[in-house]
Amino acid sequence: MQFLQQLINGLMLGGILAFVAVAFTLTIGMLNFLNFTIPALFMIAAMVAWALSSTPDHILGLQLHWSVAIFFALMASVLVSLLIERLTYRYLRSKHGDATEHALPLVSSLGFLIIFEHLCVTLWGGDPQRFELGLGDANLRFAGLIVGEPQLLSLVLAVALAALLQAVLNNTKTGRALRGIAENPLAATLMGIEIQTVVPIVFVVTGLLAGTAGIFYAISYGTVSPFMGDTVATDAIAGMVLGGLGSIWGAVFGGLIVGMVKILAISTFGAEIEKIPVWGLLLCILILKPSGLFGHTQIGKGKF
Repeated sequence: MQFLQQLINGLMLGGILAFVAVAFTLTIGMLNFLNFTIPALFMIAAMVAWALSSTPDHILGLQLHWSVAIFFALMASVLVSLLIERLTYRYLRSKHGDATEHALPLVSSLGFLIIFEHLCVTLWGGDPQRFELGLGDANLRFAGLIVGEPQLLSLVLAVALAALLQAVLNNTKTGRALRGIAENPLAATLMGIEIQTVVPIVFVVTGLLAGTAGIFYAISYGTVSPFMGDTVATDAIAGMVLGGLGSIWGAVFGGLIVGMVKILAISTFGAEIEKIPVWGLLLCILILKPSGLFGHTQIGKGKF
């Protein structure tokens, strides 16, 4: 029974990791760079939701209804993501040509991650803060097992959004434009695709995915902090690579696998070595199948 409960806990954590893994997959699959601001977007949504819904004894403390606070938190995540698009992709591409051929977007996104984390430390301090919505017991119980409702909802939404994104990429004009940019940005431009109009869509979706994951994480575990995105991001990157670079469904299943392995490792061996089984499994998979479980061998070429 305890093993089954831990398996459920891992699956619920995996639902949150799947959101972040899909966010990473979109930017690396479409634009060929690893967007290190995703953990910042994850953290910003959670911190803003906490600040707006808590007592007004600090900056942004307005004690708004939790639903209003979450709405503004998601908008903040999207706006910051669009700011990153403007400065790490569009500006650098206008200065250096096809920015996907350079490490500049990756390095600049890492710089933004550090800036946003320490900005939050300046505003609210570096200590973890308690995040409560006042919804009472948000757990489902059956046959002696406990399932967190927010985590279950995040799992269902992760699967539903993956299916929706895959359908959009396969069956819509915008999806075909995005796949064209992933295949060859220059050829896409010559065929009339307006990159400056289409690419921001990737960043909007990235902001929504990372922000939603951050809010679900804060609700599920009841705490927020300026550095909460770092650990989640490393686990999500492991899930993305494990599932296969450039594969949306691979990111979902990779996130679920990492979540289960992580929780089982903590319950069996302790939190001190929980990274070893996750990254050990990842290395074994990459040795046997370098493209991951569902991925391709080339990033941005013939994906999605």
